[in-house]
Amino acid sequence: MPFVLAYPLRLTLTLGFLLIAAITSLAIPALAGQVIDQGFVQENLDMVTRYGGIIIAIAAVMAIASGARFYFVSVLGERVLTDLRRAVFDHLMTLDARFFDTHRVGELTSRLNGDVATIRGAIGSSLSMALRGIVTIVGAVVMMFLTSPYLAIGVVIVMPALIIPMILLARRLRRMSRRTQDALADLSAMATESLGATKTIKSFVQEANQSRIYAEHAELSYGAEVTRLFARAFLVAAMMFLATAAVVVLVWWGARSVFDGVVTAGQLTQFMIYALMASNALAAISEIMGMLQTVAGATERLIEILDTEPAVALVGPALALPVPPRGEVTFDRVDFSYGVRDDEPVLRDISFTVRQGETVALVGPSGAGKSTIFAMLQRFYDVTAGQVRVDGVDIRRVDPGALRHRFAYVEQEPVMFAGTVADNIRFGKPDASDAEVEAAARAALVHDFVMELDQGYDAIVGERGVMLSGGQKQRVAIARALLKDAPILLLDEATSALDAQSEQLVQIALERLMEGRTTLVIAHRLATIRDADRILVLEGGRLIDEGTHEELVRKGGRYAELARLQFRLDQPQTAVAE
Repeated sequence: MPFVLAYPLRLTLTLGFLLIAAITSLAIPALAGQVIDQGFVQENLDMVTRYGGIIIAIAAVMAIASGARFYFVSVLGERVLTDLRRAVFDHLMTLDARFFDTHRVGELTSRLNGDVATIRGAIGSSLSMALRGIVTIVGAVVMMFLTSPYLAIGVVIVMPALIIPMILLARRLRRMSRRTQDALADLSAMATESLGATKTIKSFVQEANQSRIYAEHAELSYGAEVTRLFARAFLVAAMMFLATAAVVVLVWWGARSVFDGVVTAGQLTQFMIYALMASNALAAISEIMGMLQTVAGATERLIEILDTEPAVALVGPALALPVPPRGEVTFDRVDFSYGVRDDEPVLRDISFTVRQGETVALVGPSGAGKSTIFAMLQRFYDVTAGQVRVDGVDIRRVDPGALRHRFAYVEQEPVMFAGTVADNIRFGKPDASDAEVEAAARAALVHDFVMELDQGYDAIVGERGVMLSGGQKQRVAIARALLKDAPILLLDEATSALDAQSEQLVQIALERLMEGRTTLVIAHRLATIRDADRILVLEGGRLIDEGTHEELVRKGGRYAELARLQFRLDQPQTAVAE
């Protein structure tokens, strides 16, 4: 309703034309009764002609109003659907990383597309028909009482027998519709996941197994839909039977009234037309109610998203970060757990400071908490205890958007969007000029390979950048970070999965990117961080050591063990023959 009420003029026009169409349609039976009593019964052709002309004029008004009503309600419906889809997507963009950790992307996509499509199928013409039917029923009942209160007593007796079963069945149908939409969302989520991993599926020869799983989900969706369709069919059949039986009862009651001289033949005809109009409208509404209950199930799922509050929110009044930025980062006795794995701590009592312009590397085995520190810095999650500060300000007191403008992030597997090379670079600064994009590309050693492409910067990279090599994607990601020009750089070792030539090019681009910036590096290969100002050694979510490369090697702790192992493996195997 809030989405509908946002357009009062369109809503008023819709309801206005709806009332005009309904009132004119209700006027015709009253004139038909007069035609019978004053025309046919009295054999007066002039009276028939006069009433016939009036009926044609009224029919013209009814036709115009009906067409206008359909147009305005359909346009209103499309506008509401567009607003609803935008509102859901916009709200999804505000939700925190924890929400996406616990919801599958395919299921959310199903809500955004499938559920809205379900609403589209009913909110336009079906909603229009439902409104028209309700007005017709109310108007027909009122006209029946005005035509003959005596005959209308039968309506008072029959109506509850029609309406009560419809309400009870519609409630059950709504619950079934929700189950149907949930099953469809599971099906969509499974398909999205599988289609996004086709190479892995083929590599492990799991096509048949994935097809079996998809078939199971499809059958569950089919079963839920068949159950819903059976309930809806039963609702339609029951209402059709009850409506017909009610008309027969009213015909009998009317015939008896005519025979007793209580009403005239014209009044009975007029009354029966109203009864048929009400009966047909009720039968139509019963079918539409089934459709609208399906919509209700879909709407509930969308409203669940809109009602979800972001877990990451401002704590107290917003504070501004210092300008110009210093690029300082502080972790002060930070604890953190994701809250989805038995609250197992991921970070424990982490404290360190990165000064302006300093390069600090994070080293440790998988699961040590290195990537979590990057996520905490950008406030994808909130600390469980302690405090994270950027330029001396607690990040919980800073607008998340303003905070993230201070960071440029180059991932180990950079995300490419299905657009052009220029689009992907410009993602770091959407209003950047072509000259700025090219300058960033040259600095990141992207320009040369782009010039070899047929369309240059307008070349399509494909979904997830499938048209680019690993090294090319990394350099595009570095160009994106260069264009953003943020004071703090977060590098998730960008060279660990590249060949020697690509690694050398990317390393040169990274060195240009790091100039004059505070840099935190997640290091998988220790050879790439020998020159770091400091190295933080993490294990089991704790900071167990820190220092320069030489200091940590001399200490002989965990870092020294990792260094000895890696550098021994990296040495040429020249002594094999010996």
